[in-house]
Amino acid sequence: MMDRDLMVQSIADVPQWDVCIIGGGATGLGTALQSAAGGLKTILLEQNDFAKGTSSRSTKLIHGGVRYLQQGNIKLVKEALIERGLLLQNAPHLVHNLRFVIPSYHWWERPFYWIGLKLYDRLAGKLGLGDSSMLSKAQTLEYLPTLSSKGLRGGVLYHDGQFDDARLAISIAQTAATHGATLLNHFPVTSLIKTEGRLTGVTATDALSGLPVQISSKVVINATGVFTDAILRMNRPKHRSIIRPSQGVHLVVDQKFLPRESAILVPRTDDGRVLFAVPWHNRVILGTTDTSVETVSLEPKPMDQEIDLILRNLGKYLLHVPQRSDVKSVFAGLRPLVKGTAKKTAALSRGHVIIKSKSGLFTVTGGKWTTYRKMAEDVVKRISKKGRLNRELADTRSLALHGHDLPVLPFHIEGMTDAELTLRIRQAVESEMCMTVEDFLSRRTRQLLLDARIAIEKAPRVAELMAEMLGKDQSWIDLQIRSFQEVAKHHIPDFKLNS
Repeated sequence: MMDRDLMVQSIADVPQWDVCIIGGGATGLGTALQSAAGGLKTILLEQNDFAKGTSSRSTKLIHGGVRYLQQGNIKLVKEALIERGLLLQNAPHLVHNLRFVIPSYHWWERPFYWIGLKLYDRLAGKLGLGDSSMLSKAQTLEYLPTLSSKGLRGGVLYHDGQFDDARLAISIAQTAATHGATLLNHFPVTSLIKTEGRLTGVTATDALSGLPVQISSKVVINATGVFTDAILRMNRPKHRSIIRPSQGVHLVVDQKFLPRESAILVPRTDDGRVLFAVPWHNRVILGTTDTSVETVSLEPKPMDQEIDLILRNLGKYLLHVPQRSDVKSVFAGLRPLVKGTAKKTAALSRGHVIIKSKSGLFTVTGGKWTTYRKMAEDVVKRISKKGRLNRELADTRSLALHGHDLPVLPFHIEGMTDAELTLRIRQAVESEMCMTVEDFLSRRTRQLLLDARIAIEKAPRVAELMAEMLGKDQSWIDLQIRSFQEVAKHHIPDFKLNS
């Protein structure tokens, strides 16, 4: 189903595609599924691995956005809440209901947040996950026993969704493949092909074999997230940037800092930030930041001040203050925010936009993980009209995603026997298009994010097993280990290889 060699071969078998999608994150994969489900001949090209960038580095929440409710963006919140409900129905193996508690330290906070969250519940309608409620001080501490009780008056409980982002991306890719889509990772687009000023395809290179190819397509969609402007410059060199990237950093610590299955939301810290402490795969994610950055990268690096800010601010709310030495992994993601008039990136809209260039290039950008399906639906609806594809739009609202009826695969490899590790790698290579050690340790499993030191320790054995399955030699193994260590070191504060 996800055999990369067969998918590469299919390029030569199709003289012209209906849709060529550039970008294999949430938006691109969702668009590939929406397009293929409607019967369109669809190919997707990703420069690195599926969900390598922003789409594997989120706060792991499928949510309407309590913060956007505060900003008065009712339309975005309602749309996201509907999509949240659909995702819980279509991907129950990867998305689940999670309790959140907003601790209250001032007399007005409980009624104020409760009223807002009642509106949040109402906007979700029949797809709601549970009613919000006010909590006493004792009830709040029952849900959050490691919360500092100093000055605590109580709290407000509400429900939102949680998921595994990279694993959901693979599930969407597998679903798109079952509908006939061709999806290729490690396959960067190098230029756009135009005929009399009209976009008619792309040139690309298989990064694993070095093979260059030309792909003819009726429609080309740019779904590259923070790299949107780079593709738009391929289309028109004088293009003015529309993306204002914002970096979000997250820290992963031991479960002892939040031992119950309830998350903390601090809606406004002293410096005006929203903070989360979220249980995830027997760890706790702390975050996040919203830092404007000038350049984009496949490997954004957390800044020391961002790490310290998270530790310092969440330390005000926890009995035991996490230290740098407690951080098992740190990861940074870049949000593809569409430029607006706001001075701070935190105030920019999380809504999505669709742009059609004079050459015929369609660009879909902005948005967030929760609304990936709606973004895909909107862009395929647009290309069907403007691209003259004349196909009826597939209804994906109740389309179950691959794996919904199968046992959930392990998210980490610590504690696995060699036989178990071999089996998991074989599954990843044969059915999930896993091509590198980083693909496996970062996205097919989440070991790099859950504990970077263990991931580094396991990398040599993973490389050996993958080489055996892929027919690679010792030089490949050595290169993979070095490459992975270079990536992994940025996931450990104050990194030392033997730490």
